[in-house]
Amino acid sequence: MKRNSIYIFSIIATAAVIASINLSNSDLEKAESERPQVLSMTASVEIPEEMTFAGEKIHFDRYDLRERMDRELNSFTYFHSTTMLLFKRANRIFPIIEPILKQEGVPDDLKYLAVIESSLDPRAVSPARATGLWQLLSGTAQELGLEVSSEVDERYHISKSTVAACRFLKDAYRRYGSWSAAVMSYNGGKARITSELSKQQAEEALDLWLVEETSRYYFRMMAIKSLFENPSKYGFILRGDQLYKPMEFKEVNVSTAIPNLASFARENGITYAQLKDFNSWLRDTKLTNKLGKTYTILIPTRESLYYKKGEKIKIHDKRWVTE
Repeated sequence: MKRNSIYIFSIIATAAVIASINLSNSDLEKAESERPQVLSMTASVEIPEEMTFAGEKIHFDRYDLRERMDRELNSFTYFHSTTMLLFKRANRIFPIIEPILKQEGVPDDLKYLAVIESSLDPRAVSPARATGLWQLLSGTAQELGLEVSSEVDERYHISKSTVAACRFLKDAYRRYGSWSAAVMSYNGGKARITSELSKQQAEEALDLWLVEETSRYYFRMMAIKSLFENPSKYGFILRGDQLYKPMEFKEVNVSTAIPNLASFARENGITYAQLKDFNSWLRDTKLTNKLGKTYTILIPTRESLYYKKGEKIKIHDKRWVTE
């Protein structure tokens, strides 16, 4: 009798467990059917009524200007990993190019042109073979005074290419009388902007009907400026130690040939890869220097090559970080 009672109890317990499992599965299926398809919230970014870029004020009440700004501001806001990388790279690149822009008499806001052109990657190369931080084509670069050869390509030189870009922009500004037109000619070409202003009987480049890339160009710069001036407003939260630290260098002037750049790097206490990383304008494994020109090669200090625990990284713009 006792054995039968135990047997019956086991059957009841098993049935209860099965019922519980079935109930759980049923509840789970119900919850699954009612679950939202998207578990995160995406909100459209508010567009400012107006903003000033390179000293020129633009109002966003006209439909096309507002919608173009809306597209770019939302695009950069939700292109999370890429936009985050821009802040990190800017901490290293902006301290180099900002003084050059100032010295050349170009508005500081035009540094954002380099941001949208190359994502602040000095080694960037486009499908059209535009190269470097400012994405210069070979012919244009040479017209602007840069050396472009199989051994030396100064489009990859951060400082020299910045000076060249300034020359282009200043010349375009003298032609059009506005930085917005100068910037759009940087992408679309001076001949195209001049021609279209005449054909379309327009007074401002922002009023032109152009190919999509050029139409978006100026608004991409304004959008990225908005993010850089207030990252947290758009959901980008960084600590100071998450930015890429500015590098310190020893300058080595060379006016003779370097038969082997790997040996040269080793003699200066760095690897060949590190030499190339900070002197990517050196395009070969050697430098013949037949004309006896003087080149300045940057050798990063040993301290710059390593991140140290507890190290206070120099922050270029305090608005970028939460600390």
